[in-house]
Amino acid sequence: MTRKSWIDPDTNEPLIDEYAKQLDSFVRAFQDGVISDKEISDQEARLVEVMKDVEEGLDDETHAKVTRLLCELNAYDIMQFTYEMQKMRASMFRG
Repeated sequence: MTRKSWIDPDTNEPLIDEYAKQLDSFVRAFQDGVISDKEISDQEARLVEVMKDVEEGLDDETHAKVTRLLCELNAYDIMQFTYEMQKMRASMFRG
């Protein structure tokens, strides 16, 4: 399996978002335009399964680095989502 870089070498932007959008589970969840409680719980279960699998194989130093990576990624996603929502709200009120 070829390693996929996490960062676009030309733009220096994260690529994880693009990879996530290619996941079968993601595509299926968004097909009807509505995310259900079951789809959220199913995604959480997949996330926990992968986290456990990866965490088992990490030494303490790598574990600390990956923990920081996951926290920074989560913070980035929340901030980006909030920013986009604020932009949409602002454009709706300009009329």
